[in-house]
Amino acid sequence: MSTTQIIFFAVFLLLVAAFGWWVFPKKKNRKTAAFPNAWRLILKEKVSFYNQLSASEQTRFEEGILQFLDNVRITGVGEEVDDTDRLLVAASAVIPLFGFPGWHYRSLNEVLLYESAFNEDFKTREAEERNILGMVGGTGMTGTMILSKPSLHRAFYDQHSSQHVGIHEFVHLLDRADGTADGIPEALVDQPFVIPWVKLMHQEIKDIREGESKINPYGSTNEAEFFSVVSEYFFKQPDKLANRHPELYEMLEKIFRQDLDGK
Repeated sequence: MSTTQIIFFAVFLLLVAAFGWWVFPKKKNRKTAAFPNAWRLILKEKVSFYNQLSASEQTRFEEGILQFLDNVRITGVGEEVDDTDRLLVAASAVIPLFGFPGWHYRSLNEVLLYESAFNEDFKTREAEERNILGMVGGTGMTGTMILSKPSLHRAFYDQHSSQHVGIHEFVHLLDRADGTADGIPEALVDQPFVIPWVKLMHQEIKDIREGESKINPYGSTNEAEFFSVVSEYFFKQPDKLANRHPELYEMLEKIFRQDLDGK
């Protein structure tokens, strides 16, 4: 093996290792042995995705919740945090990865719940343009996600909206798993679908900008935001997405390995 080949192989192994740090499964003993029945009642009341699952799928969803809560701290900033808050954060994390049993977000250490929307300086009071509902990563935020607590709760009870701040930010994490936030989650997309997905994504962004789409205009900001926005739509209102954008729905169905329209 030549020196060039050795260097290439070493770089390849480093990239694989870095990639695995984000989403590859890692077995770890859980701190909570059983899923509390009180938590189950909260999921039944708040999380429609959970209610549409079979009994065995609900058990797997609960296991994902426990795994997440054992590995990620959830901290209130100016807010108290209770079991419902923790479960809604965890549900937001489990939903996008539900088609990939055993996977979890290994790059995430803590989720901060803010009392309201915030600005770029992370201020929630006495500040103008407090229009940020969620954020993940960024300068000084390695391993940290911020969510507006009221917006997180609204995402679960407002079934008339396609927006879901929790799913939005966790999909950003999936998108960044390959090292680039570009709307192409290589951890999820099978190779044959990459080019069709890119073409469809660019066409849909063009349609949004030209006012020919029902997708949230924020999705036309860039490819990364498009992927998170349409993922919210896919999980929040799958029937509407399937009717209005059937090709996009079918592609997301392949990416997430979930058929929500068929539930």
